[in-house]
Amino acid sequence: MPTIPSNDAGPPGAAQETDAILVVSFGGPEGPDDVMPFLRNVTQGRNISDKRLAAVAEHYHLFGGISPINQCNRDLIAALADELARRGVELPVYWGNRNWKPMLADTVAQMRDDGVSRAIGFATSAFGSYSGCRQYSEDIERSRAAVGPDAPLIHKLPPFWEQEGFLSAMADHLAVARHSEPAAPVVFTAHSIPGAMAASAPYVAELNEACARVAARTGVDEWSLVYQSRSGPPQVPWLEPDIGDELDRLADGGADSVIVVPIGFVADHMEVIYDLDTEARQRADTLGLRFVRVPTVGTHPAFVEMIADLVLGPPPAPCPVDCCLR
Repeated sequence: MPTIPSNDAGPPGAAQETDAILVVSFGGPEGPDDVMPFLRNVTQGRNISDKRLAAVAEHYHLFGGISPINQCNRDLIAALADELARRGVELPVYWGNRNWKPMLADTVAQMRDDGVSRAIGFATSAFGSYSGCRQYSEDIERSRAAVGPDAPLIHKLPPFWEQEGFLSAMADHLAVARHSEPAAPVVFTAHSIPGAMAASAPYVAELNEACARVAARTGVDEWSLVYQSRSGPPQVPWLEPDIGDELDRLADGGADSVIVVPIGFVADHMEVIYDLDTEARQRADTLGLRFVRVPTVGTHPAFVEMIADLVLGPPPAPCPVDCCLR
């Protein structure tokens, strides 16, 4: 592996020159032929059979083999570029994915070729966990190593769950839902992760605090936090309760409606449009529950302004070095 300049040289920010912004995301297929190669990338090294992957692929084929995440990122990048232009700031916004085109290493190579020397990385993940934070840092370093000694320095911003723009955007969306269903129980959801991963990360504590803050802003006194989209062997403990079990509990308790808030996601991607809008909604229908799903922050103006503030302002404190281990 070639020697590369260390990202420990210090984060760029208002006091230091920044050449670019790099949006780092998960990636997703953009057509039927992409689905299986994409899933193999996601599960690389986990010894998952193509038979099992083919079952997951059917989720994507329901939507033409296209994950909405890439278009969500294009929309976010366009909104961020507009916000920077509104502020009179000229900074190119690049985009690289962990699992599908544009691949992160290719984007970092393009940044090098364009003369970028220092950039700020924004990962589309609000909460601290290995897969949601540290792994993105590792992906950036791996991509820089692949590009070589001329790779730009990239300072990844820490998770942004407590930032005003994120919380106010979620609260705005929840307020709209509560206007239509003022008496419905409010259920916040996030991606489940293995219990062992959660034990070394602030994930659960951050989620609970974020839910409490959004609930307080919208006058919600009682709410629950549940999890969704778990994968892996059934014998491995993952965070619970599952969204399906929570819907059962609410129906058994006499509820006739539910507001679901996907606070753990920043875009309406596959885990939202399939796991919630398809599977969870079907379960709610079977149980006789009116199902209202709150949008993710997406391109809400407060969220876009938050990203611009983080990029242009004093850099926030970095994550602890021992945080979010695998």
